[in-house]
Amino acid sequence: MESYKDAIVLVTGGTGSFGNTVVRRLIDQGCAEIRILSRDETKQDEMRRRFVDHDNLRFFLGDVRNRQSVDRAMANVDLVFHAAALKQVPSCEFFPSEAVATNVDGSRNVVESARTHDVGAVVLLSTDKAVYPINAMGMTKALMEKVGQAAARELLREQSNTRVMITRYGNVLYSRGSVVPTFLAQVEAGIPLTVTDPAMTRFLLPLSESVALVEHAWHNGNNGDVFVRKAPACTMGDLAQAVQNLVGKQVGTTSLGIRHGEKIHETLVTMAELSRASSSAEYFQIPMDDRDLRYDDYFEHGEQRPFPEHDYDSSNTEQLDVAGVEALLRTLPELQADLPE
Repeated sequence: MESYKDAIVLVTGGTGSFGNTVVRRLIDQGCAEIRILSRDETKQDEMRRRFVDHDNLRFFLGDVRNRQSVDRAMANVDLVFHAAALKQVPSCEFFPSEAVATNVDGSRNVVESARTHDVGAVVLLSTDKAVYPINAMGMTKALMEKVGQAAARELLREQSNTRVMITRYGNVLYSRGSVVPTFLAQVEAGIPLTVTDPAMTRFLLPLSESVALVEHAWHNGNNGDVFVRKAPACTMGDLAQAVQNLVGKQVGTTSLGIRHGEKIHETLVTMAELSRASSSAEYFQIPMDDRDLRYDDYFEHGEQRPFPEHDYDSSNTEQLDVAGVEALLRTLPELQADLPE
């Protein structure tokens, strides 16, 4: 399947920011049927009203934790974008078992259901927090990646038609619950912006590019591949200043200190991954480590390859200054709609 025409596409967690953006893309590309699986009936109703003129959307109320819910939505599907997840770092820190149930067990349900239903491709959405994870959200996303790759090894052995790929990216600008809408609301309320640490750096990725990444993985991925979109980064201090400049109102900032499970810098690709990754102008493609458990062969013959000196992280990617962040934010239609006239 090379295009969405005549395809049935399932988006898990499809009522979120990514889901709404990819659904618009699927509609524009003439997708035959788009299925949304989520557990929030209010968001489903809002989305149904938003896309009221499009009769190719089907909504499935359910939870990826429930295999029956997943199977019901999976029948006859050609492609899955798996976006359902618990994503908030602090809440996952306090309820790690809930993060495991959704991000690990739920992801296994999606992959196994797709395998059972002979789905053509599954793209799992991961995060930079899965690399060197120090918080429950990142740890469960790292395990999600391992679940996907374990399935990919079995699919290769079975010579199955199903492919499982993984995408990994950093902060998605203006996604639900992200920092930019919070900053914007604080500026408009006339209160100082709450910054954890002004020197903290984060990758910046527009929602449209997160969709481009999953599509790139679908079109170009082999079983078990991890795809990373190269992205610029900035400090949180510069991001806060850029938002104030865009609104035209200076309210200052206040530093709160680092919250539970946060890092100063985020990593998207490790040195070990970089040593075997292919790189283009926009993407890294990291093949799965497909060695088996016959380690005697490995000890006898070994494998040597040069390692780069650094990971690919938010401190050594392209760094945007305040003007650069402003320019990037101005490209976001979601932000433009909320800026005061």
